[in-house]
Amino acid sequence: MSDLIDDPRPGQNLPEYSVTEVSGAVKKTLEGAFGRIRVRGEVGRVFTARSGHLYYDVKDDRNVLACTTWKGQVSNLSVVPEEGLEVVVTGRMTSFGGQSKYNLNVDEVTVAGEGALMAMLEKRKKAYAAEGLFDAGRKRRLPYLPDIIGVITSPSGAVIRDILHRLRDRFPRKVLVWPVAVQGAACAPDVAQAIAGFNGLTSGGALPRPDLLIVARGGGSIEDLWGFNEDAVVRAAAASEIPLISAVGHETDTTLIDHVADQRAPTPTAAAEIAVPVRLDLLGWVGDQHARMARAVSQRMQTRDQRLRDMARALPRPDMLLSGPTQRLDLMSDRLPRALTRSVDLRRGRLIEAAASLRPSLLSRGLAEQQRRYDQTGSRLAPGLSRVVDTKREALARRADRLNVSQINRDLATRRERFEALARRLSGAGQAQVRDWRTRLDAMERLRETLGYKETLKRGYAVVRGDDAVVTRKETAATASVLEIEFADGRLKLGAAAATGARPAAKPKPKPPEQGSLF
Repeated sequence: MSDLIDDPRPGQNLPEYSVTEVSGAVKKTLEGAFGRIRVRGEVGRVFTARSGHLYYDVKDDRNVLACTTWKGQVSNLSVVPEEGLEVVVTGRMTSFGGQSKYNLNVDEVTVAGEGALMAMLEKRKKAYAAEGLFDAGRKRRLPYLPDIIGVITSPSGAVIRDILHRLRDRFPRKVLVWPVAVQGAACAPDVAQAIAGFNGLTSGGALPRPDLLIVARGGGSIEDLWGFNEDAVVRAAAASEIPLISAVGHETDTTLIDHVADQRAPTPTAAAEIAVPVRLDLLGWVGDQHARMARAVSQRMQTRDQRLRDMARALPRPDMLLSGPTQRLDLMSDRLPRALTRSVDLRRGRLIEAAASLRPSLLSRGLAEQQRRYDQTGSRLAPGLSRVVDTKREALARRADRLNVSQINRDLATRRERFEALARRLSGAGQAQVRDWRTRLDAMERLRETLGYKETLKRGYAVVRGDDAVVTRKETAATASVLEIEFADGRLKLGAAAATGARPAAKPKPKPPEQGSLF
């Protein structure tokens, strides 16, 4: 109060203060008396200003406390206040003299109990369901065998190791890991940014775009998993163009990202099992299908051969079919010369009779009359024929002008060249694709050989078997009748044969299973 004006007017005992002095004194008193405090209550109205500052009320059944969270403090809140949510807010009391109001500057918000969190979770779930984000029709089909899998999780936890181990056992694939915080205030923005970042990659870029995304985290309390219930994560998962598997928590844990994802996995290990099939099962299925196809083709050929034989037995012999036509041909061949001779004789007789009945004078007059008629007809037809010929000639000339034969030939040559170029490109693309498949299968085969236990034996390790079973304990080895030790270069038997001094026969080295080609 030292800054207050202590100069009373004459005749009065009370000092006079300016409005600013009173407001400053109240602010100092309020901040000094309370300092940093925690307040529990129900969130009332919530208002976000254009500047990014957050204004809201915390109330109980009798009073209301105005709260303010500045723009720079909002990103650090673990829970964003929502109307009707019971919370515990932490901050410092202050006042705003411009409106004669006091308020609490909040920099930390926590939910007051698990029941309030579940109530807010149900409220958000109903709102998202009403928007259609949980509809089954918008969920995409997962790729059967993705080339690249993007995993969004913590790089230091056991989750990523479980996923990589399961993928290596089932069908090794390329994995891109986007490290994120899986709990706390940074969880939601990190996960949303990772989903958007994977979708922003291009297929032909330096960093390839994944064909499938897995968002994974181990189990925990509802508070630990709350980051996967935030609006930013839910909307990022809904907007993802890449199919997404949610593997957050254990089987009994449920978050909002599970409902909006294209498929939910009960555990991160189960997500890896959903992502890829078992390679050995695929090889077995391909072998079965090949055997079935061979049996079907063989059976079909046998059936067709039997039907052909049955039909052949039902057909008559060729000589029996041709016996009748052959006899008719021989008969006609014998009768034909005589019929031709007789026909010629008849026609010769008729010609002689007709020639005898004709007289030269009548024949000459008839020929002259026919010649005259032909001349008249020719004189009438000549002009018409000339006009028709001229008309046809003009039409042909006009059509010749419109048709450019050389241009047509050039067009045909150009289209032929284009067709040949397209055929060469298609052939080259097919050969390149076959080479790429072969290279990838060879790389997978080398990886399989590297991961086999034979490579471990070459580094100085050995496998001990007792009575044809792998021995891992001393007690088991002591009770076994025969021990067999497998080294990198062969196997050595110990036991009854070793006690008598006899050297056991070398057992042939088992041949590793052939991986073969999936295609």
